[in-house]
Amino acid sequence: MTDTVSAAMRIGVDGYNLALPQGTGVATYGRNLAAAIAELGYPVDLLFGVNIPRKVNDDLRESLFFGQLGADPPHRLSTRRRMRRWRVHPFAHDMIEIPVTGRTVASEGGDRLPPFDRLFNRAELYDVCARHFRRYGKFMTVRIPEPPAIMHWTYPLPVRLAGARNIYTLHDLVPLRLPRASLEDKRYYDRLVRTCVAQADHIVTVSEKSRADIIDLMQADPERITNCYQASDMSALRDPDALPNRLHQLFDLEMKKYFLFFGAIEPKKNLGRVIQAYLESNVDTPFVIVGAEAWHADRELKLLGTAHGRKLPGVDRIRRIDYVPRTLLTDLVHGAKACLFPALYEGFGLPALEALAAGVPLLSSTTGALPEVTGEAALAIDPYDIDAMTDGIRRLDIDDALRIRLAAEGLVQADKFSLSTYAGRIRQLYHGIARR
Repeated sequence: MTDTVSAAMRIGVDGYNLALPQGTGVATYGRNLAAAIAELGYPVDLLFGVNIPRKVNDDLRESLFFGQLGADPPHRLSTRRRMRRWRVHPFAHDMIEIPVTGRTVASEGGDRLPPFDRLFNRAELYDVCARHFRRYGKFMTVRIPEPPAIMHWTYPLPVRLAGARNIYTLHDLVPLRLPRASLEDKRYYDRLVRTCVAQADHIVTVSEKSRADIIDLMQADPERITNCYQASDMSALRDPDALPNRLHQLFDLEMKKYFLFFGAIEPKKNLGRVIQAYLESNVDTPFVIVGAEAWHADRELKLLGTAHGRKLPGVDRIRRIDYVPRTLLTDLVHGAKACLFPALYEGFGLPALEALAAGVPLLSSTTGALPEVTGEAALAIDPYDIDAMTDGIRRLDIDDALRIRLAAEGLVQADKFSLSTYAGRIRQLYHGIARR
């Protein structure tokens, strides 16, 4: 699908979430975006903020970069680093190219990165640009030699690349739409998003619902906001015939005999109500929860603790798994009887799409962008209605015909969000920006 007209057009993508020790939805978006760009044949520059000293030997930069990629940040900072964090000048910052020569073993961190042609880094880039924005009220400028035609920031970051058209993806406005379900400083976030909308060469988003929110809440020009949706990132299933054995040996689970939730454990995912509805449903099918604990996870998981000195009936049928690599998550999704994802509000809802793409029946919700993503291929309920959620879990547990229908319709619906379809939307977006 190489675009011969603009194959030489270089595209920049940030590594804001790709460097995290555990993947996030935005990290998945970054990988999918880079994969779509690669399918179109455009060269890719990646811009990172890994903490590598500026005065280190060039030969050592590659080892230091991949050594810290995905590592947890230090819990305690030296006095010198604490002082440096407060200092930020108002001028342009030069990024340093990381030579990728094969010095490091490819699987040691490199599998975390999407395909790329050039790799640049500026120590603590994303912390520094946030401090710059708070202090000076404007986006920080960074420079690289021979900048790409378009710099695609995958998150609303207060930074711009000199010499490129800077576009920003705003995934959703959940911190403003659902303020009690997120941790962000709302005043800072509102100012940051408004500055993005005002100064960006273009704004990209991932659903018509998010586009409408941006236009409505930010008074944005509709001509400068484009919804490209996104693609599923679910890995290919490794040796499908051996899946039942892997589920049994690695997780003590039986094929198609458990419910699954996967995603960050935070208020907007609605896991607390899902757990309540599961316990009220009194089904025998176990419930597996896969995800790292985020903000207010303790509130979402409170029913798994003790009440009046003892556990609630049914809690022993609920299993917690903190985090697994993508290949094992793929196994868990494909092996599930159904996935439960009735989120309160999603700008897109990637776990829902991944369940559909795996041909797994899905309990979804009627709010946010989830109806756009799932169409008629999910059992959708009001995410605040515990009775409807309880009934939905019972139906998915006993109704074989319902599960067969949802699984088949899910595959058809997921095909609308294939990588090739997504790449076509990205190509149209970049061509329009390049012509301007």
